[in-house]
Amino acid sequence: MDRAASLEALLFVGSEPLSIEALSRALLCSEEELIAAVGDLQTRLDSSGSSLQILSIAGGYQLATRPAYSVIIGRLLARQRGKLSRPALETLSIIAYRQPITQPEIEAVRGVGCASVLTTLIERELIEEAGRRAAPGRPILYRTTQNFLHYFALEDLADLPPLEDAASPDEVRSAMDSVDP
Repeated sequence: MDRAASLEALLFVGSEPLSIEALSRALLCSEEELIAAVGDLQTRLDSSGSSLQILSIAGGYQLATRPAYSVIIGRLLARQRGKLSRPALETLSIIAYRQPITQPEIEAVRGVGCASVLTTLIERELIEEAGRRAAPGRPILYRTTQNFLHYFALEDLADLPPLEDAASPDEVRSAMDSVDP
């Protein structure tokens, strides 16, 4: 059986990014052979004009539609992912760049309370508790999750833009609107 075709089948049935280790085990091959198969499959998809592409997300691979098809797919699905509010985006940005961070530290940066925003971000599985700070009251520390990486199509936190290059909140919202759910 063609390894690239077998890889395509595995990626097709995976709703989340599949790790290199899991794919290597399923295909009974080394990680190097798997990475070569990913390259072969991507070349095949590119050369055939396929609407599909392979994304490298959060340490794994996922088969996804190309951004050019997002409008037509959106029409078919006829539902919109709930967008993040400006306070949620601000809070999530602070956490992403300063994690692990406590609620009082976030509020000091934003200048306003953020308890309800934190609850929303936890419910959407974009952030999680990361322990407690060794300080009076032992405040909860927050960090981003793997779902955060998936939501923003990032391989890891190193893919975040440097703060001096960071976009304005309106640019972030515009970029988020263009990301497939």
